[in-house]
Amino acid sequence: MTSAGPKEMGPAAPSAEATQSFLDSFLQEFPGPLSPEMALPWKVPGAPLSQEEVEGELMELALSLLCSRSAPLPLACSLTNEAVTQFKREDLSIFRQLPNQEKAGEEEEEEEEEEEEDGASVSLLDAESLQRCFFSKLWEICSQWQKQMPDLSRCTSRPWLTSIHAIRNTRRKMEDRHVSLPAFNQLFGFSDQVDRAYFAVFDGHGGVDAANYAAVHVHVNIAQHPEVTRDPAEALRAGFKQTDEMFLRKARREKLHSGTTGVCAFLVGRTIYVAWIGDSQVMLVRQGQALVLMEPHKPERQDEKERIEALGGFVSYVDCWRVNGTLAVSRAIGDAFQKPYVSGEADVASHELTGTEDYLLLACDGFFDSVPHEEVAGLVRSLLLQSEGGAPRIAEELVAAARERGSRDNITVLVVFLRDPQELIEG
Repeated sequence: MTSAGPKEMGPAAPSAEATQSFLDSFLQEFPGPLSPEMALPWKVPGAPLSQEEVEGELMELALSLLCSRSAPLPLACSLTNEAVTQFKREDLSIFRQLPNQEKAGEEEEEEEEEEEEDGASVSLLDAESLQRCFFSKLWEICSQWQKQMPDLSRCTSRPWLTSIHAIRNTRRKMEDRHVSLPAFNQLFGFSDQVDRAYFAVFDGHGGVDAANYAAVHVHVNIAQHPEVTRDPAEALRAGFKQTDEMFLRKARREKLHSGTTGVCAFLVGRTIYVAWIGDSQVMLVRQGQALVLMEPHKPERQDEKERIEALGGFVSYVDCWRVNGTLAVSRAIGDAFQKPYVSGEADVASHELTGTEDYLLLACDGFFDSVPHEEVAGLVRSLLLQSEGGAPRIAEELVAAARERGSRDNITVLVVFLRDPQELIEG
């Protein structure tokens, strides 16, 4: 779920009263499944969906709807999981979209041939009819749970205090996206008592389509990977690669040209796994000292330069180092016109937590180009002191600091506190 707020505490289990209150309110607003003439409670995309996109898209719609109605996050995730799980058991072929008769026959044949040559011919589903049916399933689950609430205690996670802020800044469009999923277990139905949480920042370029897509699908592809519980690092690596491949198929169908960098932190028990593609970054601060977890993918990196040149591309300086004189990042999801020089392969690293770590900070280059790593820890502590431990506002203040230092780019900052922020001040 893309979080829009400056802070989030979760996922503490909601009380029975809070759960019942939400379900009563939701069913009062929606007393029954929608009739055919009624509008859906969300914006329906114009483009059809492929089968592989269904789970991520429906999860995003359900979570956004439920959270916009103030559903406790663990409840919203559990309802979403149940609705999507049940809906996927149904025969989705009934939503197959018939070929667009308005297309010129020659153009349609040409597109079909291109898909077949790439080995990625897919059946497309009508988005509106599918989503209308899905809303009925979600309503049905809410109605059932209102009468008899199931035991959700099997899917629990520790609470996380996060601070999130994002601004368009001086750019014409906002192309950043971020995801905060402290209730990862509830969303995907994990019941093995291992704490899991997922946080990510995506920085789009050439449009927001790729960043939107990554924010919806990367965590779903990670959770669906067969090795996610045994080898989270491999699940992260594969999740990014699969999302890139899925978006490239969508880009070909819809003639999209955007791309996105991305960075995510997947907290599993006492281990932090980080994955990144491009120059969005994550840093870990422990007892006031920044730990290097990653090196961003930039064209001037020697290994990246050699990889690009071995493929027949080149790296040149055009106000900064660029791939083929165009892109300032050497890896990204999307950017179909620059594949394979701009790689869709993510790098992954891990760190075992000792309990002395202060926080994780994920941000796009709009932040890190203005605030060097070595200054972050001191800046955070200073801001916490000035605001008397106001941790929920720390991301907003960090964004303001980057802007004051001259950043003109979109800026997104996501801070995940690993221990009480008050200890950072007293220490």
